[in-house]
Amino acid sequence: MSLFRSARFPAIMLLVAAAAGLIIANSPIGHSVQDLQHTYVGIPGVFELSVGHWVADGLLALFFFVVAVELQFELTNGQLNSARKALQPAIAAAGGVIVPIVVYLAFAWGTESADGWPIPTATDIAFALGVLAVFGRGLPSGVRIFLLALAILDDIVGIIFIAVLFTDGVNIALLAAAAVLVVLFGYLSRKLDTRARAAVIPILLVLAVATWVLVYLSGVHATIAGVALGLAMAQQPALHTRHAMEPWVNGIVLPLFAFSSALVIIPAVSIDELTPAFYGILIALPVGKILGISLFGWISQRVAHDPAMPRLPMADLIAAGALGGIGFTVSLLLSELAFTGNDLLTDEAVLGVLSGSLISVIIAGILVSARARHYRRRSSAVTESSKAATS
Repeated sequence: MSLFRSARFPAIMLLVAAAAGLIIANSPIGHSVQDLQHTYVGIPGVFELSVGHWVADGLLALFFFVVAVELQFELTNGQLNSARKALQPAIAAAGGVIVPIVVYLAFAWGTESADGWPIPTATDIAFALGVLAVFGRGLPSGVRIFLLALAILDDIVGIIFIAVLFTDGVNIALLAAAAVLVVLFGYLSRKLDTRARAAVIPILLVLAVATWVLVYLSGVHATIAGVALGLAMAQQPALHTRHAMEPWVNGIVLPLFAFSSALVIIPAVSIDELTPAFYGILIALPVGKILGISLFGWISQRVAHDPAMPRLPMADLIAAGALGGIGFTVSLLLSELAFTGNDLLTDEAVLGVLSGSLISVIIAGILVSARARHYRRRSSAVTESSKAATS
């Protein structure tokens, strides 16, 4: 299980799963696998979803629960537990949202692809930290802390986009019932350190499932249930739950989602026939993120510098911006939501996310490796100088 808790291996699995989905979709069995993805499973006449929706709406809620628990910890005890600490990465994150939107709309404004502007705003925490772990040996902890805070804030923006932009015809009564269950879930989770633990656990599981069903039926995207439950759960039990779920989320949930989302048949069209959705995401993820995060990060260190946090050189900010361009999980979800009902735009958006994220991985790998070598050389020079001084 420790392998699935590491930063490196899950990132590799995500990449392999996405590649496998793309290859299989364009193989002779591609149509059969896609038909399976659209097969409905559940209780006939009561509650049924396609296999693809079970993955995107059901399993992915577990991922958002884990993200929400980490967010809760960072907001209370971590890198975002005060306005002063959060301001610097928040300004950089704002740049990492605003500039990619501008870049995307430069391609898509006035076309039917314009609805996809939220897609390049997301950063995949697991993937970005995985790349950082693979290539960043020797980097100072400040870079990782900055990236983690940045990615968490990006996820908050993505969650808000999902909740606000892609919700139609909300059933307020069902949503209110779900909210009541979330409150009850949070209250009972505080009983997990008492003698009632054995009785509370199954009740919490039932409440979690019921909350997910009610949120789904209310018209709000079902992954929001995972966010609400993760934020409501008592912190220590939530952290223990996150620790237990992490290998399953990294080893099964995220690769399955990556595989399912990448089951896209590459359109047999010439380059000039591709829509702005593809080009906008392809450019906005690597270029928009690098420009937005590095520029706004540089500004943030001058207008909101926290003495407790080291000031990062521009080269480190650019490397962090490249890592921020790895949209992947949340960007893939936003692609499906933004172009619901338009299979061509959805497929091209997915291809744009995969291509843009891959470009970001390559650029980030090069830049992070270069910065890591720089810090290792500097550390070696300091060590040698110290030895010479003492000899």
